[in-house]
Amino acid sequence: MRPSILYAMFSPISTLSGVGPRYAKLVENLCGSKIIDLLWHLPVNIIDRRCGVSLSQAQNGQLWTGKVRVIEHVPPKTKKHPYRIVVEDGSEQLILTFFKTYGDSLTKQFPVGGEKIISGKIEIFNGSLQMAHPEYVVDATTPEQMPQVEPVYPLTAGVTNKMMNKLQKQALHCVPKMPEWLDENLLKAQGWSDFNTALCQVHQPQSYADLQPNSSARRRLAYDELLANQLSLAIVRGRLKKQQGRMLQGDGRLKEKLQNMLPFALTNAQKRVIAEIESDLLAPYRMSRLLQGDVGSGKTIVALMTMLNAVECGAQAAIMAPTEILAQQHAETMSELCDEIGVRIALLTGSVKGKARVQLLERLEKGEIDILIGTHALFTENVKFKDLAYIVVDEQHRFGVRQRLNLSEKGQNVDVLVMTATPIPRTLVLTQYGDMEYSKIDELPAGRKPVMTTVMPLTKIHAVVEALQRKLQTGTQAYWVCPLVEESEKIDLSAATERYESLQKIFGNIVGLVHGKMKESEKNAVMEDFKSGKIRLLVSTTVIEVGVNVPAATVMIVEHAERFGLAQLHQLRGRIKRGQEASSCILMYGFPLSEVARARLNIMRQTEDGFLIAEEDLKLRGGGEILGTRQSGFNSFRLADMSQHTDLLLTATKDAALILNQDPNLQSARGEALRTLLYLFERDEMIRTYKAG
Repeated sequence: MRPSILYAMFSPISTLSGVGPRYAKLVENLCGSKIIDLLWHLPVNIIDRRCGVSLSQAQNGQLWTGKVRVIEHVPPKTKKHPYRIVVEDGSEQLILTFFKTYGDSLTKQFPVGGEKIISGKIEIFNGSLQMAHPEYVVDATTPEQMPQVEPVYPLTAGVTNKMMNKLQKQALHCVPKMPEWLDENLLKAQGWSDFNTALCQVHQPQSYADLQPNSSARRRLAYDELLANQLSLAIVRGRLKKQQGRMLQGDGRLKEKLQNMLPFALTNAQKRVIAEIESDLLAPYRMSRLLQGDVGSGKTIVALMTMLNAVECGAQAAIMAPTEILAQQHAETMSELCDEIGVRIALLTGSVKGKARVQLLERLEKGEIDILIGTHALFTENVKFKDLAYIVVDEQHRFGVRQRLNLSEKGQNVDVLVMTATPIPRTLVLTQYGDMEYSKIDELPAGRKPVMTTVMPLTKIHAVVEALQRKLQTGTQAYWVCPLVEESEKIDLSAATERYESLQKIFGNIVGLVHGKMKESEKNAVMEDFKSGKIRLLVSTTVIEVGVNVPAATVMIVEHAERFGLAQLHQLRGRIKRGQEASSCILMYGFPLSEVARARLNIMRQTEDGFLIAEEDLKLRGGGEILGTRQSGFNSFRLADMSQHTDLLLTATKDAALILNQDPNLQSARGEALRTLLYLFERDEMIRTYKAG
């Protein structure tokens, strides 16, 4: 139950004065439906009306604020002309112009001889100072009504800054006096004010410095948000440790057979990670672990090796992939090995239908399948295991928390391993996966050769095509990737199709096309032709970003590389690091090239280290988005900025651990205040659902 102290802050925006149903919808689309959402919607600029110069010193295009006396009204001769009012401040005259206004209302608002304080933009027209429709007009007797410094908020069509300021003033009145949840020593050391003061300060900035992420008030609020996040993750982690698991201790016979079969030796990093996972599987609590490994680091073999623990114990394991292509690839890789060692494996995707599906599900329920590989098809109700003990979720950010929870409920005390080839910066591991244990494969298999990455403008496309022609004649296979942006799918889809058609005219039938709008069966057919070598040049949108394994493909051309995020470019380049041959990646850019895009392309040219790339991506992008796209399963912060507040995150992580060590049930006075903090930042819901882990 949310504490009653927060009821007003979580009321709908429609309860504020002047907000009808239509306006409420506009504001909701901008920042959210509750008053608390308004409060987290921070200003990005200021309008400083503390002018002080006389009209005689006013500059063209300058914002001017000052006291004036009304001299005369000049009504328009025709409807096309504006209504003019002449005013002066003792040093110079100014003409106020109004279009489509009623003269009666203006004579009441600006009586001749009356004094007003006005604010607006000065323009010089025909040698005279003019101001069209002043932004503010107040009586000279009530100067306090003129805002000296006006915050400027991010807006949307139909929502004005003046209205946003009025709403924010009302919203601030809904904030009760909050209990202090921060440690007194930390407050003193940082020089922070209390929560209420900090919230007022961020909505009433007096200078540009007050708008910066590292202003005192913003750091205080950012720390509150980070502490709420880290505390909730620590609580979930503690609860998972208390959830009874099953001890999966196999006899090692299958793992030994598999290791003897492998044509390569496991890297030290793979061995270390397998030991970490097996240690969790032997523990009495449920495992919830994140495995991070760069492209081609050998996560699949780690997953298989640890799944064999469950099989050796007579139980079942499952691996879930985000796409059919990736699920089929896992099935191909694993079935070759599993057939040899007598482990029964099966693939379940949306394409498996009719009698084949019925028979597969019967075998699964009888325990005649040891390892099931699939897509989201594993979630459906009629998929029943005899004894599911271990789940591996691949590329987890493509699945929602609820989906992971559904799958883990298909067994008893199921251990969960989450894998990703998307390198995640350390700060984001802490904020998004703080409830999980963490393993990292930071070593590539021996013999992998570096990729030669070249950056060049699209104007040199003919030279690239000629070089590609020479490469294809040697038997090489290649990818040609076209960008796909959600907002303009049709345009980009046609761009990929046009590129395919133009390349087909040059290279003939060895060119194939695959994109996200194709049916799964069509995509799979093209990919099979590419794997077999029938197709030698694959034109694609980013559907090949994750997991596609064609060792003979050693050339990657990315068109309009400036449109891609760093993580996407890194994932794409990973497609040509699968074999033992030297590979080359050409990143082609169009003009104009922004500074951020230029920096991204330079980083790609300089390094292949995915973890370093992820850290650089975070610096370039800031904390608003993660790794190129907003992914389900990742929550972005409203107040904290991961590119600016890393120090606060590390402090919050330590603080959360200390709090729960001293007061595990949050029953002390500070503990009660911290409960309010969790509800304030809506981490109560996270605690309930994040158990999917």
